[in-house]
Amino acid sequence: MRTISAVVENYIKKKPFLQSALSQGIINLTSLSRLVKPEVEEELGKEVRNGAIVMALKRLSDDMEFRATHRILKVLKNIGEITVRSSLTDFTFLVSDSILENQSSLLKEVNRNKDVFYTSSRGVNELNIVVSNTLESTVEELFQEERCTQKASNLSSITVKLPAENVSVPGIYYFIFQRLAWEGIVLYEVISTTNEFTILVNDEQVESAFKTIKDLKSL
Repeated sequence: MRTISAVVENYIKKKPFLQSALSQGIINLTSLSRLVKPEVEEELGKEVRNGAIVMALKRLSDDMEFRATHRILKVLKNIGEITVRSSLTDFTFLVSDSILENQSSLLKEVNRNKDVFYTSSRGVNELNIVVSNTLESTVEELFQEERCTQKASNLSSITVKLPAENVSVPGIYYFIFQRLAWEGIVLYEVISTTNEFTILVNDEQVESAFKTIKDLKSL
């Protein structure tokens, strides 16, 4: 037999932004209970008092507050170096039989100039390359036979060094990206390794994105 608490928890879990706001105590529980009530009653097949839903939300918010802040914030307080690079260009190519050979040629050019920015990631069907604007023409020349599906210039990257324990704590990336979304920051690309990640944003949003990430260390 399903309980009011179980139905309420399932409702909240399906709405990530609501879940986070609830864990931070910034939602009026009585108002929220009236919003949740129709779905709870439909799920249980009976009338439910608002007070019962409020109590379920209260217990849930207390539990969420501990889970969302205790381990995650401990990791975020130990965020390491945050590196910003500007004047970048992002290319997306379809994967082909010759694309790795062309990428190898590009790496030789990158190695000749240690000051340029370069990062790349490969999916099943696409290869993504991000370079300093000074290498834009080089990429276009080396990959002229490849199919470029998207290109964007005037981008900036923010690379964040995470503590090693980030791999054992669920919700780290969700917590960070949620804060960026709340600030209206559009993530053009996200590239990650085990203990660091890089986001790509438009130049005009880089200051806001940097501040949002930096402020996580003082939560």
